[in-house]
Amino acid sequence: MWETFLRKMKLVVEDGELRTRILFVLAALVVFRFLAAIPIPGINVAELQGFLSGNQFFGLLNIFSGGGFSNLSIVMLGVGPYITASIVMQLMTILIPRLKEMYQEEGDSGRQRFMQYSRYLTVPLAFVQAFGFLLLLQQNGIVPELALSQLLTNVTVIAAGSILLMWIGELISEFGVGNGVSLIIFAGIVSSIPTSVAQFVFSFDVSQLPAYIAFTAAALVITAGVVFITEAERPIPVTYSRRVRGMKVLGGISTYLPIRVNQAGVIPIIFALSMLLFPQMIATFVARSSIPILADAANAVVAGLADQWIYGILYFALVVLFTYFYTAITFEPNQVAKNLQKNGAFIPGVRPGGQTSEHLGNIITRITLVGALFLGSLAVLPLILRGITGITALTIGGTALLIVVSVVLDVVKKVDAQTSIREY
Repeated sequence: MWETFLRKMKLVVEDGELRTRILFVLAALVVFRFLAAIPIPGINVAELQGFLSGNQFFGLLNIFSGGGFSNLSIVMLGVGPYITASIVMQLMTILIPRLKEMYQEEGDSGRQRFMQYSRYLTVPLAFVQAFGFLLLLQQNGIVPELALSQLLTNVTVIAAGSILLMWIGELISEFGVGNGVSLIIFAGIVSSIPTSVAQFVFSFDVSQLPAYIAFTAAALVITAGVVFITEAERPIPVTYSRRVRGMKVLGGISTYLPIRVNQAGVIPIIFALSMLLFPQMIATFVARSSIPILADAANAVVAGLADQWIYGILYFALVVLFTYFYTAITFEPNQVAKNLQKNGAFIPGVRPGGQTSEHLGNIITRITLVGALFLGSLAVLPLILRGITGITALTIGGTALLIVVSVVLDVVKKVDAQTSIREY
């Protein structure tokens, strides 16, 4: 294993193009971290830290901003608007058949136009989110009351910072290695590790040593489980029929169709958090209403979602539901069956057409259950660990862990593919 690793590292050093790409990624991430350290003026740091620790939605936003929200930097929204725009465009494929054809049937040119529309949608979403978050932070005393001109200036700066990060991510994807947006999120998560370690060292309690050991063991097991599920796939055997064209015989080969256990990635967790936490934010606004009925209803919603048991059960159920929903959007058995039949391929023992579609649907339903239960368990993992150990300083963020593992595996695969081309 070490010989293979050292040989790959030697190829990376010798490959000038790959070395340039890696250096470009590092330079872009340094620029990003520099931007994330520039705060907007007039921040109450103590109020901000307390607000983030008690609000899981803004904790997730801090992850997707690459840590920029934790100090209200000029890139405080991070790539959140771009991710939101991508999710909205994916959902629009259900309502607009033309978008679906563009994304699934028109090849690379269609996907490039689809992504361009996502970038256009990012701009208004960035302005709307910047305005909404500034108003919310003002109400909580984190940002002082601003005049209209100051508010518009800050909104413009924050929205421009998010658009700038989207552009940097696109540059990384084009001239670097891996997905640029994912690498920006990854860099923000990794940059918070030294602070977390320092907090753990200063708050270390010898009496809780068994809990710390159990936590470390659980972290290793959970990380191995995330890697296993992320890489797991169900191979479906496929055979191409023989065809005679002129003097040549084509086909007759056997291969397989890989179906990933976790088709949806981290998207269901984002959907579920939005469904839980946006109503909570709205209820927080309405709770200050002068109408008693609305105020009482809003306070009841806030109190219900503040209960860890109710929140955990709803969170788990919504993640499972959205995993099936998003998988149904991204993987269509009917389309896959048509493509197989069009290319003269079939699954042994299954008739082409309708039966193939039904067979694929049954398989995807069963393996999606495994992926959905895995994602749901990963999402509520911090709540479970906090309840078992009672330690609030140590929590394994399931979403952050899934992102880190996925990004590392993706970059390793791309580097390995590049070095393999050079090696052969």
